[in-house]
Amino acid sequence: MQFRQQALAKLQSPEELDLPVRFARPQGWLVLAVTVVAMAAASVWAVTGSVASTVSAPAILTHAEGSYLLQSPVAGQVTAILAEQGRRLPANAPVIKVRTEQGESVVRTVAAGRITELAATVGQIIRTGADVAAVEKVEHASDPLYATVYVPAESAASIPANAAVDLTVQSVPAQQYGVLRGHVRSVDRTAQSAQQIAAFLGDDQLGEQFTKKGRPVAVLVRLDTSSGTKSGYQWSSADGPPFPLSSMTLATGSIRMADQRPVDWLLP
Repeated sequence: MQFRQQALAKLQSPEELDLPVRFARPQGWLVLAVTVVAMAAASVWAVTGSVASTVSAPAILTHAEGSYLLQSPVAGQVTAILAEQGRRLPANAPVIKVRTEQGESVVRTVAAGRITELAATVGQIIRTGADVAAVEKVEHASDPLYATVYVPAESAASIPANAAVDLTVQSVPAQQYGVLRGHVRSVDRTAQSAQQIAAFLGDDQLGEQFTKKGRPVAVLVRLDTSSGTKSGYQWSSADGPPFPLSSMTLATGSIRMADQRPVDWLLP
């Protein structure tokens, strides 16, 4: 009650009735003005500004047509290996020789390509349909490399045409040589199973690896070329690594998504 009596006494004091009432200090008006200006600037930026986002996913360097698993059409014992791993072969080239109940049979390539892995050994007993070799579909050493990025299915629809892509290549130290540059060539809108990926890459383990978090969508990336680097491709550094790139090299792709206005995040 003491404070209330003091307040009433001040109101009843005639010498203080003509004093002006101070509603706010100058410092308060300054804070209010700064707050209003900041809110106005934020509102303008939300409508006119843009924010870039990226999606990162595992990737692999390949040739455009991928690979295939060469399977034996016969059952029997392997008696000879007729091809070398890493060698490019034409279509219908001999790969292994198999002794069957009907006699000797030769397993040949289905399409031209490079033998990336030989699964058969001399003396091995194989059944019909057994994997004999993995063959990458490439006819010439100069055929360009591409990158296939396996993006989560929920992010694929937002990838714009010709989007910029940065690839951190597993065999290239990024801190020293930077990242590999590329642009999206095509987006396969259908999610792929482990079997489909294995069929394209010619490797069952990669099919399982790329589908650990669900069925992804394959994004084909065209690598930017450069005549000034040893690899023949463009890097974020001036020269890139002092060695060429090889297919079936793992990487991580970072794809730039379409720019968005901040206000779009608030609207339904």
